[in-house]
Amino acid sequence: MNKNRGRPRGRPATKARIAEKARALFLAHGYQGTTLRAVAAAADVDVALIGYHFGSKQGLFGEAMNIDCGRSTAIVRALDGDPAYLAERLVDAVTALWEEPDGAGFAALEPVAMRDEDVMRVFREFLEREVLGRIADHLGGRHARERATAAVAVLGGLIFTRYLNPLGPVVALDAADVRRILAPALRAALHGGTVPVRAHRLPARLSRTV
Repeated sequence: MNKNRGRPRGRPATKARIAEKARALFLAHGYQGTTLRAVAAAADVDVALIGYHFGSKQGLFGEAMNIDCGRSTAIVRALDGDPAYLAERLVDAVTALWEEPDGAGFAALEPVAMRDEDVMRVFREFLEREVLGRIADHLGGRHARERATAAVAVLGGLIFTRYLNPLGPVVALDAADVRRILAPALRAALHGGTVPVRAHRLPARLSRTV
């Protein structure tokens, strides 16, 4: 029996080379503009080896850019299940990622990476495509992009006030209270409005003061 059949054997040096080449391509061409085939060609490996080492383009991105949260699929997994509880699952996904004991979630966004504008530029593109874009695709229907944008803004506010620039009353909440308080606002963002904000006109009295 040939014991070498099946998954290709990977070597640490090969994995590191793939990540190095991927990082250069992500920085040069952005998240969307970098394909797995291009990375495989640059690293001189078969594209299947990327899947073996990193699982997906998202996993490769997180590894190559040294951003642990890029590897997580928690937000995508939260999209599955009863639509009535989507808001609760998204809130739980965010709090779980940031509050993992081993620091392997969103909280592990390396400080050095956050100070590198080139890295953050690609990271923003990643978030727009892999988080906002996936939520919009999942919602479907009219103005899905606007509703997904509103939802990400709510989640971003949670991340900012609880983790990045802690606000006492927000930090004091346990995860269950965060879900209870924020889920209604997030549900309204996901499913409430169907007309884009740009379609609304301010009352005449307000428009003169803005």
